[in-house]
Amino acid sequence: MFNQQTINEHIILSHPEYSALISLNWFDAEYWQQQDKIVGTKKGRATAWFFCHNDLTAVLRHYWRGGLVGKVLSDQYLYRDVAKTRVYQEFALMMRLIKLGLNVPMPIAAKISVNGLIYRGDIITQAIAGAQSLLDVLKIRNLTELELLKIAETIAKFHNNGVYHADLNMNNILFNEAGDVFIIDFDRGELRTPHLNWQQANMARLARSFNKEQGRNHVMHWQQSDWQQLHAAYQSALKHNR
Repeated sequence: MFNQQTINEHIILSHPEYSALISLNWFDAEYWQQQDKIVGTKKGRATAWFFCHNDLTAVLRHYWRGGLVGKVLSDQYLYRDVAKTRVYQEFALMMRLIKLGLNVPMPIAAKISVNGLIYRGDIITQAIAGAQSLLDVLKIRNLTELELLKIAETIAKFHNNGVYHADLNMNNILFNEAGDVFIIDFDRGELRTPHLNWQQANMARLARSFNKEQGRNHVMHWQQSDWQQLHAAYQSALKHNR
């Protein structure tokens, strides 16, 4: 499904299409800066670096811990086995989601750097052309009925395929330049048997994201009726509700 190689203490995973090109330099933002190939950044918990190489525009992201643990260990994780690392699991999941025909960025490569019982990680994914997050759009304008429907049907399609997203929020739902909806960031995501319990928990997390961002942003083109419309369309698209 994807290639794996070891270079010194680094385990490299790569999409077969890019395996011959990948080197350790690819996971170093300074390397791309020196070549003047950085074309953008996005701030979140940490900086995501957008770089352009040949015909590929990609996003480089380092794995950082959140919460109280993150203040102590920052980017360090306990290493037991490569297949148990969050890096490997996210990369493998995204490869499966691509195969299922779901709208996710193509995974390009990932690096797991092992030092004794500790590992650190990085992942590179293909950038989504003309991407705007749902939050970015709502700061500017209202969603159209078609856009609400597309979001609802996209989430339902993921749920119908048993895709659990650990952090479904407004920043992880993107529109591409053609108006198609993509979902990103599958760290700690997994495939599960479709069930209302976890599906509803995913939607409740998204609802909390809307409420949180409404309180944080002075201008937000979103109202309760929009959520009701989105949620109704989502429910009608779930297989077990048909």
